[in-house]
Amino acid sequence: MLPIESACMSSSPITSSANATERSGGSTGTSRPAQFAPTHWSVVLAAADGDSPKAAAALAQLCRDYWYPLYAFVRRKGFSPPEAQDLTQDFFARLLEKDLIKAADPARGKFRSFLSASMQNFLNNEWARRRTEKRGGKAAFLSLDDSTAEDRYQLEAVSNVTPEKMFERRWALTLLDKALVRLKAEYAAEGKQAQFEALQIHLSGEKTPTAYADAAARLKMTEGAVRVAVYRLRRRMGELVRAEILQTVAEPKAVEEEVRQLFKALGE
Repeated sequence: MLPIESACMSSSPITSSANATERSGGSTGTSRPAQFAPTHWSVVLAAADGDSPKAAAALAQLCRDYWYPLYAFVRRKGFSPPEAQDLTQDFFARLLEKDLIKAADPARGKFRSFLSASMQNFLNNEWARRRTEKRGGKAAFLSLDDSTAEDRYQLEAVSNVTPEKMFERRWALTLLDKALVRLKAEYAAEGKQAQFEALQIHLSGEKTPTAYADAAARLKMTEGAVRVAVYRLRRRMGELVRAEILQTVAEPKAVEEEVRQLFKALGE
């Protein structure tokens, strides 16, 4: 089990907003509210049959955050880069029009599950019709950076990975990347960017036998202090991963299962 996986698995359940953080023993963050606040996906589900600017904004943010896993899914289905770009953009347009959101099953309660199932249905029902239409000339509902999508896809080290596993893996990596960006920003805000740069290797477990000693010399800290700092870094990363997951489920109790699924996807 990797250090970050261990940190996520051992963290206590999140019962507050995904933006809430915790300060303890010099770690980064702010005080945590006592009560659970609605997450992005729960807001979307609650307003699926109505017109809510808050829900529309929440859905748009989720789409921006997780569009690439779907693009990779469509490419893995065999569509060309232009076709995949069109289909992914049009799929998100449907989501924002709420045609597809109305079919969401709150009992499943996971944005990840909803996205993958909805995209598969979209491809089954829409491609035959859309392939006869001229590309372009359609309104863009989201400003998606699809210009780099194919470059990212070509870097994927895959051979026989199924579209479904590709989606799950990219979902997991996107989520981890978002948590890592937040973690780096927190350390920078506290003037600890050098510490973050020196210790982030310990998040993945890719370290040499002398890693603690090397970091101690670089940071002018004792090895004991470095070990404490690494513990806090891993713990905070685990909290942020769980906070990101919380944004994509309808209820906090679903976080535990999503953590397990995240690392299962990374291990496949």
